[in-house]
Amino acid sequence: MKLKSRKDLWSGLLFFVAGVAFATGATNYRFGESARPGPGYFPFGLGILLAGLGLIVLLRAFTVNAPDGGRVGTIAWRPMLVVVGAILVFALTLTHLGMAISLPLLVISISYAGDEFHWKGVLINSAVLTIGSWLIFIEGLGLIIPVWPTFIG
Repeated sequence: MKLKSRKDLWSGLLFFVAGVAFATGATNYRFGESARPGPGYFPFGLGILLAGLGLIVLLRAFTVNAPDGGRVGTIAWRPMLVVVGAILVFALTLTHLGMAISLPLLVISISYAGDEFHWKGVLINSAVLTIGSWLIFIEGLGLIIPVWPTFIG
């Protein structure tokens, strides 16, 4: 077999390794059964699905011709560091600042990773995501996540 796309090769390997890692990590939790799934059921299924998609992309690397051999470009360090940093800030501030502040802070921070930044769109996105997250996770699923900062109560 001859390699026809380097991009597909590396992305397929990345997906496959990440999927296997998540599925393996999920085996440390109780699996449950289909009628009553345990905490390891969903991450295991997603890990297997991701690994399967990785294999499909990996097979494409050897079967589908890509223009210029599917060369891999340079790594976009700035967006990657902005996204990882914003997620770390969110994880560190959620318990103290609550969802009402830390989630919009996350959305605004991650918006700086892209080439285009428009305040109106970013503020609408942060409002919709914050309200949607509150409805899904707190009202719908009943999770105990602080909504407001600890100094407000």
